[in-house]
Amino acid sequence: MRLVRIFDTTLRDGEQSPGASMNVDEKLQVAKQLVKLGVDIIEAGFPIASPGDFDAVKRIAAEIRGATIAGLARAKEEDIRTAWEAIKDAPQKRIHTFHSTSDIHLKYQFRVSREEALKRSVEMVKLARSLAEDVEFSPMDATRTEIPYLLDVVEAVIEAGASTVNIPDTVGYTTPAEFGDMIRKVKERIGDRAVISVHCHNDLGLAVANSLSAIKNGAGQVECTINGIGERAGNCSMEEVVMNLATRKDFYQARTNINTREIIRTSRLLTRITGITVQPNKAIVGANAFSHESGIHQDGLLKEKMTYEIMRPEDVGLKQTELVLGKHSGRHAFKERLHELGYELSTEEIETAFKKFKHLADQKKDIFDEDVAALVSEEVSKIPEIYGLVELSITSGTTIKPTASLRLKVNGEVIDRIEHGDGPVDAVYKAIAAITKTKSSLLKFEVKGITGGTDALGEVMVSLEEDGVKVRGQGADTDILVASAKAYINALNKLAARKK
Repeated sequence: MRLVRIFDTTLRDGEQSPGASMNVDEKLQVAKQLVKLGVDIIEAGFPIASPGDFDAVKRIAAEIRGATIAGLARAKEEDIRTAWEAIKDAPQKRIHTFHSTSDIHLKYQFRVSREEALKRSVEMVKLARSLAEDVEFSPMDATRTEIPYLLDVVEAVIEAGASTVNIPDTVGYTTPAEFGDMIRKVKERIGDRAVISVHCHNDLGLAVANSLSAIKNGAGQVECTINGIGERAGNCSMEEVVMNLATRKDFYQARTNINTREIIRTSRLLTRITGITVQPNKAIVGANAFSHESGIHQDGLLKEKMTYEIMRPEDVGLKQTELVLGKHSGRHAFKERLHELGYELSTEEIETAFKKFKHLADQKKDIFDEDVAALVSEEVSKIPEIYGLVELSITSGTTIKPTASLRLKVNGEVIDRIEHGDGPVDAVYKAIAAITKTKSSLLKFEVKGITGGTDALGEVMVSLEEDGVKVRGQGADTDILVASAKAYINALNKLAARKK
């Protein structure tokens, strides 16, 4: 059974989703989880795009072990040298360079001939190969490129030193049968001289189907993202491709190195960091993916699970294990449980998380893995705390004007404020804005219960914008108003850090 490599581009193409930008620490957190997930190649970013992107790629290359770290570069000398500087500290590194090949792109965007595009592609692959042993080339908009010219480009860049050739469906234009035929022709032309990769977008909802068709016809690498995030309608969904191969080994005769039990944890981590939620009926990772309401289905499941479940929830890491921990539990037991959940925290971070856990144990009867994940996520992605919540009380009702009495710590100084609002959250946010003297705009406010029950830990996510800078904040608490305050303050701290 042949191996299909998983090339994860969540940190590059996925981050190009509107509102999905991540800071360096958040990218590093995702990269660490991608290694636990078992991806083969992590495309850490586009180093030439910005100083922040360069810094993120460089830090990931320096700190992450267990996966090849790739940096994207246009077929330009400056791009390629910048990508090399960013990735050179990684034990396993790859330069991924690209140039358009479709007549549409060459005529209207690049304004160069086919001959010039081919020449430039070959020259830049040679430059990349002089720096790195592992070079990948992508003929952008390949699916709208005439096949004879595409094959000439692919063969030329392999001769120039590319060990992987990626055939991207850049605009999500192709169909499974058509794309499979294209990959077959590429395979016939190049044989085993290079790995054939595919990078499919989901504009027509066919990214996963096209990628699977490519695998059947010889592709040895799939470029994809967690939760299928990405530009426009997104990219090929990693979890869907992986579970197709895992569930239908008989058909595809292919496997991956992915530890599927880390899929749910990775999906939820990305959701917390980006604020981009997963639709309930999303395959594999959606809230309803393993839910059954139909009486006929329920009857069958109670008799034999395989009647209506082709995958076991446990295989993707979907479980709701109650922690055998409570307010009398000690640090050692808590630390062991964190380790089981996959968290690697410093002594200081464990101590802070433990205090939060004890506080939660006083409020909730049952504590689940998801509750702990929400608590420690703040520690894992820590930012300098300019503002901190000290105390909050609310008065509200059908005949009472909602009022928030807030005590906030600002650079070590405690400040009190009372504000009225149209609702309790509005009153809280007005009080925070008055104390911090910030003028940010609230773009998004979202509330969800992490687990079931009226005592569930509530998670609030907000998006703020100030002076053109957009950030996301999150907060969790059994009191949804306290969670709302924490989320807003978390976002303000991020804004302050960005300004600094």
